[in-house]
Amino acid sequence: MAEATDMAAFREAVDAWAAGGPGAPAYDIATRLAVRTAVLLEGRSDVAAVDALARRRGRDLAAEGVCVLSIGGAMSVGRYARLLGAPGLGLRLTGLCDEAERPYYARAFARVGASQQGFHVCAADLEDELIRALGAARVEQLVQDEGDSRALRTFLRQPAQRNRLPQQQFRRFLGTKKGRKIHYGRVLVEALDADRVPAPLDGLLSSL
Repeated sequence: MAEATDMAAFREAVDAWAAGGPGAPAYDIATRLAVRTAVLLEGRSDVAAVDALARRRGRDLAAEGVCVLSIGGAMSVGRYARLLGAPGLGLRLTGLCDEAERPYYARAFARVGASQQGFHVCAADLEDELIRALGAARVEQLVQDEGDSRALRTFLRQPAQRNRLPQQQFRRFLGTKKGRKIHYGRVLVEALDADRVPAPLDGLLSSL
């Protein structure tokens, strides 16, 4: 628990540094915690999914010196890579991104001398990967279990959803309410069979 609290403080210090604040607090905490790896993720739902899979596998990433960060979108990856990679704290960099955002990660990692094999890529996004791994019927059951059936029915009555595949509908549904993607990032991962973890997510955690 102490490690998780300290790592949260490190994330806050890094975010403040990325926003133009001083870097000394991040340096100090990184040294004290022996942080060795920074996992750069596009959003908080990705963080929820990575954390959930780590817990399932009995991993305590904070205790292992691994900091899992939401960078607030792929266009910020260059700034975070400079601060946390070789030009800054000298941490090993890895991450997870959508296929459309691959160029941002590739350029950022190349500029700081990080491995181009260091980040993992989802075909569309992580939610899409998880929905395909679980199947539409299982995702619908999970939505029902989480008390969101009524909201889903209302969403599916929208004309724009009528010609979409179930997988596409669920992916859109998860983004219709603030916090829903984050919540289901955990829920979907916890529902996965052990042998059905999407390759990008499995590869990321296995590399840490």
